[in-house]
Amino acid sequence: MRKLYYLAVFIISVIGCTSNDVAINKANQANQYITILGTAQDGGFPHIGCQKKCCDDFYKGISPKQKVVSLGLIDREAQQKFLFEATPDISTQLADLEKNHLKTRTIIDGVFITHAHMGHYAGLLYFGKEALGKKNIPVYAMPKMKNFLINNGPWSQLVTTKNIAFSNLRKDKVVQLNNSLKVTPFLVPHRDEFSETVGYKIEGKNKSALFIPDINKWSLWEKNIVEEVKKVDYAFLDATFFKEGEINRPMSEVPHPFIEETVDLFKNESLTTKNKVIFIHFNHTNPALQPISKERNELTLLGYKFATEGKRFEL
Repeated sequence: MRKLYYLAVFIISVIGCTSNDVAINKANQANQYITILGTAQDGGFPHIGCQKKCCDDFYKGISPKQKVVSLGLIDREAQQKFLFEATPDISTQLADLEKNHLKTRTIIDGVFITHAHMGHYAGLLYFGKEALGKKNIPVYAMPKMKNFLINNGPWSQLVTTKNIAFSNLRKDKVVQLNNSLKVTPFLVPHRDEFSETVGYKIEGKNKSALFIPDINKWSLWEKNIVEEVKKVDYAFLDATFFKEGEINRPMSEVPHPFIEETVDLFKNESLTTKNKVIFIHFNHTNPALQPISKERNELTLLGYKFATEGKRFEL
C-alpha cells in the first residue's frame, strides 16, 4: 500500500508540473497577454531608510531588488503595448517591455494611471524634456487625476510642452484599445487626497483580469470582491501588508486590506476561485514579498498565487 501511495504522489506531482508547464507555454505563445513588471509597494524594495532585516537582506545579496507595482499589456497582432502605472522604475520597466516582449517604433502606446500616489504616477516625469523628451504619449486618467496633473507642477509642464496627451477615462466606461483588447476603470475607496482611485478590468479575446493594487478595505467597497474575482480569470489584488502590527506606526494611517483579511474572505471558496487570486503591491515589510518565506509558502499550498516579475498571463 505504501508503494502505491508514493506512486500516486509521484503521478500527481508530474501531472501538476506538466499542467503548469503547458500554461506557461501557452502564455509565452499568446498574442495578447499581461506581464508583471513590478510587484512592490510605492517605495519599492529595498525601501528608503529601512534598517530592518528585510531590507538588510538585499544589501547582503540574499534578496533581489523588487520594482514598484506595474503591469504590461501586450498585443502582438496589433503591435501595441500598454503600461499600467507610471512608477519610479519606469525606465527599466519600459526597457523590459521592449527587450523581452515587443519592440516597436513607439516606446509605449498608452499609460493607465490608477491614482495620485507616488508609486503610481511619479514616473510620468521621465517623459519630460529632462529625460525622454517624447511628444504626445497617451496617458489614460480619470477626471480628478487629469486635473491634478494639469494644475500642479512639475506635472503641468508635461502637458504644456505636450510630452503627454490625455485620453479621458470615465468610471465603468469601456475603453476599446483595438479589436482584441479593452479596459474598464472602476472606482475603489482609497486615500484620495489628490485624485480618485480606480482599479481596472482588462479583457482580451478569451480571458480577463482585475487589477486592484490599492484599496482601503474590501468591506468599504460597494462591490463584493469574492464575486468580482469569480467573474474573471485573474485577479491582481492589493497585498500591501500581511497583518496588523507590521509597521511601527498606526496602520489606519495607510489603510489596506491585510493578506490575512483577504484570505479569510476566500476561505470557503473553491480551489478554482482561490487560484485566480494573485497578490501584488507588497510593502517591504511584508514577508510574502519574499518567495522563500514561510507565510508565502503556506498560502501557496492553499491555492493563492503571488505576482512575480516576468510572468505572463494569456488573454
